[in-house]
Order: sequence, then structure tokens, then C-alpha cells
Amino acid sequence: MAPLKQFLMIPGPTPIPTEILAAMNHEMIGHRGPGFSKILGEVIDGLKWAYQTKNDIMVYPCSGTGGMETAVVNTLSSGDKALFVNIGNFGDRWVKIAKAYGVAVIDLKFEPGKAADPKVLEAELAKDSNKEIKAIFMQQNETSTGVINDVKALAEVAHKSHPEALVLVDAVSGLLAADLKTDAWGLDVVVSGSQKAFMVPPGIAAVSMSKKAWSFYEKSTLPKHYWDIKNQKKFADKGQTYTTPPEPLIFGMHKSIEILKKEGLENIFKRHELNKLIVRAAFKALGLRMLADDAGASPAVTAVFPPEGIDAEKVRSEIRNRFGVELAPGQGEFKGKLFRIGHLGYVDKLELVATIGALELIFSQMGAKIEIGKGVKAALEQIK
Repeated sequence: MAPLKQFLMIPGPTPIPTEILAAMNHEMIGHRGPGFSKILGEVIDGLKWAYQTKNDIMVYPCSGTGGMETAVVNTLSSGDKALFVNIGNFGDRWVKIAKAYGVAVIDLKFEPGKAADPKVLEAELAKDSNKEIKAIFMQQNETSTGVINDVKALAEVAHKSHPEALVLVDAVSGLLAADLKTDAWGLDVVVSGSQKAFMVPPGIAAVSMSKKAWSFYEKSTLPKHYWDIKNQKKFADKGQTYTTPPEPLIFGMHKSIEILKKEGLENIFKRHELNKLIVRAAFKALGLRMLADDAGASPAVTAVFPPEGIDAEKVRSEIRNRFGVELAPGQGEFKGKLFRIGHLGYVDKLELVATIGALELIFSQMGAKIEIGKGVKAALEQIK
């Protein structure tokens, strides 16, 4: 039997276009030479385009979590008070990083599946009458729950209440899946990762720094070396990286940005929005519950509860073994209770339709009372 074609329907790493794979299949070049400097410079310029910023952007050879740690250690000192707008597992992760460095954390948690409410943030900040909070951290997109935040509204509240504080955003899974205007919205530090909507393998995190963030760097006393962003900037100014870079990933990012620029930001956002609508229409037609409501639904990933009485992990196992479809598991309190479908990056709308069809067959054969084809029909009706 021929091996099954893989459908990678998870929120990262995401599928990679052939052109990007080909670009990565490149001989190594001197990473301190002019050839590499030209490529890296164009990658950084492309990242500024994606971030919609004129701020400095540094490239780190690491996962998104490394970028999140970079944001903490380069802006704060032990004992500094920071507020974390927390809507899920990756909000928890930023809290854990900050606590590990002795930051005084205010963990503002929201109900799983719900976006952060700007009014709740406003009320929490109002408690800090002495303006001791130095930084406000938030996620653009939470992959564990399939929720996207209104970063613009949250940032407006932060700026109004605490104009001297930094606003830092985890945009690892959200950048390019949805609009994020770094400069226009006054975002001081933004973190992204290569393995999401950029359609490149894991291994690169990009961190932007505003002038205000650099002023915080000068006062920061947290220990750092590998994550020291000033080290990165010294070399970035020469078209290099501080440590030896993962050249194939840089080549891949270079091609990715070329492809994405041709598509254009608005078209990229529309593509992700359509993917979201396809998936949600299908599951609504099948009568399945999604963790996020329509208002906070992510254009990058959807978290879905299987039909009553059906085990989510069994669904993942069956669809992988029978159809080659890889779905993401539930995380945290939802482990084993739901599965997640990634629809960001190089995910085609017809791959989503095929995945929905495969799920219908799995559900039916596992005893669920569903009408096969109903979800597929609803999905197709979203495609014009």
C-alpha cells in the first residue's frame, strides 16, 4: 500500500510551499560575508513590512518561546511589576517566563475560549493608582483555544491608563493571519515565529523593539547573554547575526517574504478569514460546539469538541491512520476533550473541505448521528 499523503492541519509547524523548500536547499555561504548580509537585510526589511513597522527587528535562531523570553529579559528588572493579559496556554507561558526572572506578575486570566475584554483590563489597570505597572503583555492569537484578541482595543486601554508602560505582544501564531499594525497601535515589542503564517520550518523568532522599548533596555538588569538584544543589534547593523544563523531558514524566510509580498497584506488576511469561515460553517452545520464564539474566533486555528460520547484523541488517531490527516490535540484542561484544526499559512481551502469530509466519516463510523456531507456542503458554500 502506498503511504498516505499527509494533510498537516495543525497550527504550526505549518505546510511549506515547494518554492520555499527549494530555496532552503541551498549551499552554505559565509555568514559574515556580503552575500549573506544582503539576504538577511532583505529578510529584515520584509519583516518590517509584515509587522507594519519602522522599528528595529532582530532575528533569533530559536522558537517563538525564545522570542517571548527575549521580550522579558531585555525590558524588565527583577521586582518590576508587569500585567499579563492571559487567555490560554501561551499566556501562561509568558507568565512562567516572567516569574522565572523574578518579575512581579499580575496574571489577568480570562475564561478559556473568550477574548480579553478591554473593559476588564481597564478596571485592572485602574487599581494601580501609583502607576507601578511597567509593562503590559498580551497575545494576539491563542492557539490552545482558537481565540484572537482585539490588540488595537487592548493597546488603546493600556496607553490611556498607563502611558509610560510598555505594550508587548506575542504575535507568534497571529502575525499575517490577522492585521497587526505595530506602529499605528503603539506596540513596543512584538514577537513572531517562522513556523506559522510565514510557512517556514520552526527555528526563527523575530523581535521588534520601539524607541521606548530600547529606553527600558537601558534600565533592565535581568541576566542575559544569548537573548541580549543589543548584541543582536550590533551585528544586525552589519547585516549579520550575533550567533551562527540557521542559513537554510533564512533562505526560506527570504523566499516566503517574496511570495507573501506578491499576495499583499489585505489578501493574506482575507485568505485566513475565509479559512476560518469554512471551518466554522462546517462544524455549525454538523451541530458541533467550538470553544471560541464567533466574536473571538481565530483565523489561524479552531478548537472543536467532537460529538457527544466520542473521544477526541480517538478521532485524532483514526483520521491520522486512515486518511493521513494530522490534527492538533487539546491543551491544558482541554487535553483529550477537543481537537484543533490549524488553517493558517500554506493551507488550501480544498484541504479544509477534505478534512471536514474525513471527519464526517470518522464521526459516523464511531457512532455519531450526523448527516454525512452536511458539513462539506456548508463549507463549500463559503467558497465563492
